[in-house]
Amino acid sequence: MGYAPPPRTSASTSELLDLGRKHSLKDWLLFPTDDHAVALISRHRDALASQYRITVPPWDQLQFLCDKRLLHQTAHELGIHQPWTVWPHTREELGALDCPFPVILKPATRLRPNSLAIPKAWRVVDRASLLACYDEASALVGPGNLMVQEIIPGGGESQFSYAALFRDGLSLASIVARRTRQYPIDFGQFSTFVETVEEPRVVAPSERLMAAMRFTGLAEIEFKQDPRNGEFKLLDINPRVWGWHTLCARAGVDFPYLLWRLLVNDESVPAVRGRSGERWLHLSGDVPAAIQEIRSGRLSLRTYLRSLRGQVESAIFAWDDPAPGLLDLPLFACALAKRLLSGNSRPALERSNKLA
Repeated sequence: MGYAPPPRTSASTSELLDLGRKHSLKDWLLFPTDDHAVALISRHRDALASQYRITVPPWDQLQFLCDKRLLHQTAHELGIHQPWTVWPHTREELGALDCPFPVILKPATRLRPNSLAIPKAWRVVDRASLLACYDEASALVGPGNLMVQEIIPGGGESQFSYAALFRDGLSLASIVARRTRQYPIDFGQFSTFVETVEEPRVVAPSERLMAAMRFTGLAEIEFKQDPRNGEFKLLDINPRVWGWHTLCARAGVDFPYLLWRLLVNDESVPAVRGRSGERWLHLSGDVPAAIQEIRSGRLSLRTYLRSLRGQVESAIFAWDDPAPGLLDLPLFACALAKRLLSGNSRPALERSNKLA
């Protein structure tokens, strides 16, 4: 099995092919690990298939998941609850919009690396802030690639995911998880504490959506429960491996192995449902996330320590290979310090803090 890095240049397809030939990776599974790699592998699927087994569908199918505009339209047609969302075509249209402030501004697609210095979105509380953020963001990603969406109240306790392996839209193996904590805490770049749960209200809409798209492969479908009406609202779909995928094996669903069986035409892929009550921890990210939650009053120290009791799957540390886990904390601290001190990221961070 292989993991594809995000593409750096237009030559990335050639680099992946050269890598496969150099290391004799013929017919290894190629897993994209971010949105950029998903687009690269899907769009160049035929070329890469000469060396690897490809784990994502062709682009004419996958674009309906990667482009939030197409995803929103499909979910709307299926009657799946979503946050209030608009895609303004011009600055004038945005200025006349009746917004339920606060809202977030974010790209509709993340298919190529760019210099937009935000984790996932900007939170804006009034029209002047919205227009200012729009001007800056549209210069980086284009005005046609921006969306405005309402903010659903609540924290990690109301964030859920349905993760599954699908064949032609049919769920073969699945798990439901609550993404209890993330870093940064408002618009997380990655989850830091995840626990498997029983929540059938995210299962039915997920399976209905993927069946309509006849999707084959791995996907994580993200929801947030709106405390104002109890609805589980669709936020996003990741048609690739996700950060906390190692939790799934602990819960009884080994997704990479099952996908391998599917791709080698093994028709006996078992129907598996992950058990609830298992937990996963990204310690170096969870500590600063917990500190922020405790300082904001949304989490008590006692509750945090209690969540760490017992057996917890580590995101990085393993006794048979401890080096990555031991190096993670200083590397994370270094990356965080660079982000805070970088002159390029400072303006965006200051805006984000001011508007939060």
